[in-house]
Amino acid sequence: MEVNDGQGKVEMGSGLCPDWSEMTRECLLDIFSRLSQEERWIGPMLVSKSWMNACFDPSLNTIFDLETRFLSFPESINWWTPEFEDKIDFFFQSVVDRSQGGLKEIKIRHCTDRSLSYAAQRCPKLEVLWIKSCPNVTDASMMNIASNCRNLKEVDISYSYGLSHDSLTMLGRNCKNLKTLKRNQYPRLNTHMPTIIAPLDYLARYSKYGNAEAEIIARHMPQFKHLEFRYSTLTAQGLASVCEGCKDLEYMNLYGCIYLRSEEITTCTSSLNNLKEINKPNFMFPMAILRMSRPGNPRDE
Repeated sequence: MEVNDGQGKVEMGSGLCPDWSEMTRECLLDIFSRLSQEERWIGPMLVSKSWMNACFDPSLNTIFDLETRFLSFPESINWWTPEFEDKIDFFFQSVVDRSQGGLKEIKIRHCTDRSLSYAAQRCPKLEVLWIKSCPNVTDASMMNIASNCRNLKEVDISYSYGLSHDSLTMLGRNCKNLKTLKRNQYPRLNTHMPTIIAPLDYLARYSKYGNAEAEIIARHMPQFKHLEFRYSTLTAQGLASVCEGCKDLEYMNLYGCIYLRSEEITTCTSSLNNLKEINKPNFMFPMAILRMSRPGNPRDE
């Protein structure tokens, strides 16, 4: 092939064309580090074996974020099946292996005790853990997390009804750097609520011990700055405990806490000098849950 560089024709042979497959590992890591995890999954990992191996480098696997992937799809009742959980567990464990213990951030849904305990045993540097909507995550795996991942700074266990106040106790006792807790619940059944796709039997398992959880937080987690308790059964007694025990709170989300009155919230939070924002209940907002059966579950049929 010939090209004109302005001073005459120059012959361009194959030797002048870059061979991307021969890039050094250092160059590949530098380039791939500028891509999101999902971009690496659908791009470089499919090009060649050397590129795929570079994507497996521990330095590129310190963050495992499936939350953005879940948000990009409409929710499905099939996410609540054992088959889907198996796929999530397998994927989760493979990323844990690639990280070689370097995972610092996990944001996932629909995993189980199996994969979470696997991560707890291998990822002592973990700082952020989101395990939303994980019906088969229980106190057993969270005990492992609390015992082995003591650098935790942020935990989101929203909509994971297999977890009890025992998990909160262990987190509070062992994870002294924990500053953020999200313990949100689905709204209670009501024919006027917006659609939420989840099995009916699971929705009935919501935590009914908002005050007990609040007292544990007050006793063991005084360092908290961010707390979310959406649709909790929390009452003024529990809120008072939190406000007395967690003086450094900067943000609270109490939306949907129907057992709280506006004046009670004002009184309880008046002593929180660092509080910058509070999301209070809105009792006028109409809401509803889509009551869905779990595929293959005779109890829902």
